[in-house]
Amino acid sequence: MRKSIATVSVSGTLTEKLEAIAAAGFDGVEIFENDLLVCPLPPEEIRARAADLGLTIDLYQPFRDFEAMPAELLERNLRRAERKFEVMERLGADLLLVCSNVSPYAIGDDDLAAEHLRLLAERAAAHGVRIAYEALAWGRHVNEYLHAWRIVRQADHPALGVCLDSFHILSRGSDPIGIEAVPGEKIFFLQLADAPRLAMDVLQWSRHYRCFPGQGSFDVAGLVRHVLDAGYDGPLSLEVFNDHFRQADTARTARDGMRSLIALEDTLRGFAHPVVPTGFAFAELADAGPLRDLLSGLGFAPTGSHPTKPVELWEQGGARLLLNATGAEPALIAIGLDSPDPAGAVKRAETLLSPVLPRERAPQEARLDAVAAPDGTEIFFCDTAWLSDFSPERRVPGEITGVDHVALTQPWHQFDEAALFYRSVLGLRSQGSLEVPDPYGMLRSKAMAAPGGEVRMVINIAEVGAGDLPRQHVALACDDLLTVARRLRRDHPELLLPIPGNYYDDLEARHDVDPELRELGVLYDRDESGGEFWHLYTVTVGRVFVELVQRKGGYDGYGAANAPIRLAVQHVPPGAGQATASPAGR
Repeated sequence: MRKSIATVSVSGTLTEKLEAIAAAGFDGVEIFENDLLVCPLPPEEIRARAADLGLTIDLYQPFRDFEAMPAELLERNLRRAERKFEVMERLGADLLLVCSNVSPYAIGDDDLAAEHLRLLAERAAAHGVRIAYEALAWGRHVNEYLHAWRIVRQADHPALGVCLDSFHILSRGSDPIGIEAVPGEKIFFLQLADAPRLAMDVLQWSRHYRCFPGQGSFDVAGLVRHVLDAGYDGPLSLEVFNDHFRQADTARTARDGMRSLIALEDTLRGFAHPVVPTGFAFAELADAGPLRDLLSGLGFAPTGSHPTKPVELWEQGGARLLLNATGAEPALIAIGLDSPDPAGAVKRAETLLSPVLPRERAPQEARLDAVAAPDGTEIFFCDTAWLSDFSPERRVPGEITGVDHVALTQPWHQFDEAALFYRSVLGLRSQGSLEVPDPYGMLRSKAMAAPGGEVRMVINIAEVGAGDLPRQHVALACDDLLTVARRLRRDHPELLLPIPGNYYDDLEARHDVDPELRELGVLYDRDESGGEFWHLYTVTVGRVFVELVQRKGGYDGYGAANAPIRLAVQHVPPGAGQATASPAGR
């Protein structure tokens, strides 16, 4: 299907927006009126610029507060409409979006609304223009799409149809199945936006928190299926109002919008079959030396070196970490994922506009392809051949069984882009979003996982306020965390993040837990079904810290209730007199 996007969805000047939209591969564009009003170029030049870029102008919008107004305002509104039609002729646009009236002067009279819209359609047709009437979710009298359709049907003019908007329909909880009662030829336009589930005024929700399909909580694909079943054959068009998108890189946002439509179209065609990873092959850490002491203290040891790259394999139990000596500061730079079809996974990523990273390799080395995640983290798709590059000399016994999850920090304007990447490229499912209080602000976080939990990832927004807070971590799974904690407390207490005794006073009031948790610095959580979670944190090295975790009874979370404790302690400089969880520190 043809793909379009509203200029309000991306940042920049109108000419910058058009260039980015064309470069992302869109076929058409909706011109948002404000973008035209502030543009120094006349409509004719904008029309020519769009044509040169291969873009059609599919819609001009919005025209507000027209129908069902008092008689003394009708002529003024018609004069206003005539001026819009003249601009549209110069612009080369033949479809005008008319929003349902929100004016306090609007009259709740469907007969009057139909009469006025028919008159508007007659005037529009004389200019070669059609009218797409849209029910705003906050419309004064018309705020449901089927109500808008009843008025359009009553007006009965060939130049008048409806515009359906997924946000306005789904944000109100309306059942989209009714769309199939609207003849396809009377659905003049389809606008798409997703959004997170929020308990707030729908107008503010719409103006600030919309996102691209696949980035929120709405069943946009289900709605589009109803529209197609009704016989609609126009473009799929994105209309997204989002504060972050308005400030983000124009080209990047446009490309992410195209990615969302490709993924949506694949879903509609039944082609959306990401190659879901089956586990973590490795986590790769940049390290100039400091991480060696941390990993050694945790029980890891080097078992092999890459023949041509400054990379070492470190292992313990079932966990594998790579240390890359090229990094200036310790950081998590790459993730290796076990994949049943590495080549297919790369092809899927390319289809969704994710860049495949160039990688030099010697003839004898294993083929290992990687794509770049939105934050620059390299995502490798692996079969077992990658281990042959390191020729591990031995196994390192230990209590750690593998990588439980990784936490990656995103630049604030790439959070939604990252969510779409991991969902569409890797097939991870959202486990929900939350905001965690930090001493200097809030940390926004989204957890995602493969259907069986074999791969878990947490993405966070980087900017949470003052302080140099660590941003990445690798969580390692254990079958017996308390045994690991006892060893670390005995042999390497300096590696453990100190937990305040006040935390344990509260924990013991809420749960019947082993008092030893306090002595060991282990945190605890329990879900509503009785699943349990034990975890502890190391100190931070560079930008990285390690979490050790144990799950029991089907616990599927990440200890979110304890995250504020960890965030607060990590703001405290080492040696600053932090009261610990030991009995002496109470």
